[in-house]
Amino acid sequence: MSRSVVIVGCGDVGSRLGQQLLAAGWCVYGLRRNVAALPAGLRPVAADLREAACPAQWPEQAPDYLVYCATPDGSGEAAYRAAYVEGLRHVLGWLAARQQRPRRVLFVSSTGVYGQQAGEWVDEASPCAPQAYNGRILLEAEALAQASGLPATAVRLAGIYGPGRTWLLDQVRAGYRPATPEPLYGNRIHADDAAALLAFLLQQDAAGVALADCYLGVDDAPSPLLEVVDWLRERLGVTQVLAQPAPRRGGSKRCSNARARALGWVPRYPDYRAGYAALLGPV
Repeated sequence: MSRSVVIVGCGDVGSRLGQQLLAAGWCVYGLRRNVAALPAGLRPVAADLREAACPAQWPEQAPDYLVYCATPDGSGEAAYRAAYVEGLRHVLGWLAARQQRPRRVLFVSSTGVYGQQAGEWVDEASPCAPQAYNGRILLEAEALAQASGLPATAVRLAGIYGPGRTWLLDQVRAGYRPATPEPLYGNRIHADDAAALLAFLLQQDAAGVALADCYLGVDDAPSPLLEVVDWLRERLGVTQVLAQPAPRRGGSKRCSNARARALGWVPRYPDYRAGYAALLGPV
């Protein structure tokens, strides 16, 4: 039986998810402001999540699933709140006004909800004490989804990389190398694997498998930033080093994907070597 899903904030990861679900025979609605950018086959829903009015193209029939993967317009606190809290509140209102009850809501969150800084291992049961506003706002949005009265699952993704997401590569090409030998652990997931995890969770729920209220979306191998950068420098043939290294982003923690793996999900790119090798092509 064909399933239906509305992907709210259907950008890079959402579009990859939509294409995977289309290939599996799902009916996929993609909601974004510029629907001309949607992949072929997705049913467009033109909307601005800052607006309270339900979009005219919202499906008449209740969707089986809703995936909320919006991204903020900017890096400020107001932009984060508008995208994650107010936008989600609007969408939940649209569902309630139409008495539509999806089987489950997937809220795409971030490992930024954790505040660990000393290389600790982190999983879904670890305490969340984010030090920055973005993590605090995401936790607030997760709580909003959980309190909606609908079955809801948060999927906390780590640093997403892949085609078009080349921040670290650009820094390395410019000569970036961390100045400290202290292991500063980072976590990441290839954009294709992020989409595949979301698709996997939807398909498991559709098959009657009980989902938890939270999953971490990361690859198998949290790695020290210096190790990753040195591997990329060698791969790219970079020899110069910036006199003033760019400031490091994020904390230092090691995120576990054991819960998602126990459910049967396997990342296509299990570590940064596999993912970046696919991105960079042959040496």
